[in-house]
Amino acid sequence: MIISVSNSKGGVGKTTLVANLAGFLADRGSKVLVVDADIQPTLSSYYPLNYQAKHGLRHLIMEAETADVVSKTSIDGLDLVFSDDPKGTLQNFILHTPDGRQRLDYTLGTLRDRYDHILIDTQGAVGPLQESAIYAGDIVVSPIRPDKVSSSEFKRGSVRVVAEARNMAPRIGLTVGPMYALLYGIDRTTDARTFVEALTALLDNSPQVDLLRTRVPATVAYKRAASLRMPAHRIDQVTHGKTPCAAEVMSSLVQELLETNAGGRR
Repeated sequence: MIISVSNSKGGVGKTTLVANLAGFLADRGSKVLVVDADIQPTLSSYYPLNYQAKHGLRHLIMEAETADVVSKTSIDGLDLVFSDDPKGTLQNFILHTPDGRQRLDYTLGTLRDRYDHILIDTQGAVGPLQESAIYAGDIVVSPIRPDKVSSSEFKRGSVRVVAEARNMAPRIGLTVGPMYALLYGIDRTTDARTFVEALTALLDNSPQVDLLRTRVPATVAYKRAASLRMPAHRIDQVTHGKTPCAAEVMSSLVQELLETNAGGRR
């Protein structure tokens, strides 16, 4: 399964989500590839590398080749295509190349047999590169923080981008998978609970996006794990009180995502 993690707003937790989800999947025995499709290469340095490939995302898309683009992280079973486009040149390349939007879908398709899961991290901006990641995914997962700015941008930006990509897809020989919203960074305040309830009611009535049951709480474990450069479930395995630990959250999320893609899309 290829999972595109996308949101047109930055700072909502896309990179942290991809890193922890990928780390959890790898630790449970899956072969996983993460693709850093963000011009700010945070994911590329999230985990230490045991081997750095000669090429990265630019070669994967511009040359449509997979030779020596896969780096090896320090986590067994977790590989990486690093971001090497700090000036954002891929945006123009994709926009002005006849098959630009199909390149990522094609190249990742050639890697399917090597991996159980491929996760794509995207930048917090609307553009051709983000659209390419949406086309390449079997499903699109969009983390949303429980505040008005994030939810407004999600409806105005992320949902619109996926809807437009879905309309264009048949004309360029591609498809767009189902879109799922993930409530992310949920704290235990009254304001947060009220907002989550309102957002849940809104998304429950949306024909364009489904709301995942799993919620990612706001706990220090994720920040601590990032500073240690390891998956959060390794350091947060015991639930205390009503807030689930990282291991429980990631297990729930994996199970739910596997259920959404039962039978596969392609």
